[in-house]
Amino acid sequence: MRIKNGKHAIKKRNTILKKAKGYFGAKSKQFKAAKEQVMRSGNYAFKGRKLEKRDMRSLWIARINAGCRQNDINYSNFMHGLKLAGVDLNRKVLADLAVNDPTAFTAVVEQAKKAIAK
Repeated sequence: MRIKNGKHAIKKRNTILKKAKGYFGAKSKQFKAAKEQVMRSGNYAFKGRKLEKRDMRSLWIARINAGCRQNDINYSNFMHGLKLAGVDLNRKVLADLAVNDPTAFTAVVEQAKKAIAK
């Protein structure tokens, strides 16, 4: 007796079509087009998760730089001063300070300036 594997094939097709729901035109209706687009979308999502980390770091650097310029120091000197002062804050925390708590960020900048002056 031959086993045709019908219910598994239908389940596989339905899984792909559910993932393709909301796509334009044939990409959400026809299995072959949907499968191609779901594969491509998965690749874009994978790449996007990597690029998001890069984008966030550059955003944090831009925010820190803006806060530094308000305190009469540039970004690279500020980061160098933090390293000399032994202040171990990452860019995410520094960017949050620069945006939400400018007085605390100014205190950190002053520590960096003192370390550079020595």
